[in-house]
Amino acid sequence: MEKKQKTRKSPVRYRILTLCLMLCLTLTACTEGSVKREASYPTRYDTGEDIVYSDQKRDTIWGEGSTFSDKLFGRDKQDDSGSGIGVNSFLWRASLDTVSFMPVQTADPFGGVILTDWYENPNVQGERFKVNVYILDRQLRSDGVRVAVFKQTRDNGGTWRDSAVGDKTALQLEDTILTRARELRVAQRASE
Repeated sequence: MEKKQKTRKSPVRYRILTLCLMLCLTLTACTEGSVKREASYPTRYDTGEDIVYSDQKRDTIWGEGSTFSDKLFGRDKQDDSGSGIGVNSFLWRASLDTVSFMPVQTADPFGGVILTDWYENPNVQGERFKVNVYILDRQLRSDGVRVAVFKQTRDNGGTWRDSAVGDKTALQLEDTILTRARELRVAQRASE
């Protein structure tokens, strides 16, 4: 009978010990230093440690930092790219101008993506290209556009096979887009 009494006491000890541990953990979890409360909306920038908070104006469908009332009643256009699209309008128009000889499959001005379909140069048989243009920023900057080029060649059986494309091809297209975007910006500022 003594053994039965000891076994009855040990589950009670475990329960008391478990309750004490849970109480300690609950109290330490509720300390003031463990919870950060802020009334700011986080921006998309992240430093790696903490989210950067800002009171800056957010992008809207009417353009960066603008509202419907700004469009209705006018506002100062000191550094406006000239459109309400989601990316830099100069880069967008320059990208469309640069790939205009290819069939455009998809063009998303709010996401800044232009996807072309396969293009085969009539002068070079058995070789075709496809280009994806990504506009990454609302500002006209050299790192604001990325181009991916894909190439296929036709084998003797008539099947298209993926081929390697030189790195210079994508860089040359990016440079062409940036040069055209600068020309468009200069032309717009000259006309104002």
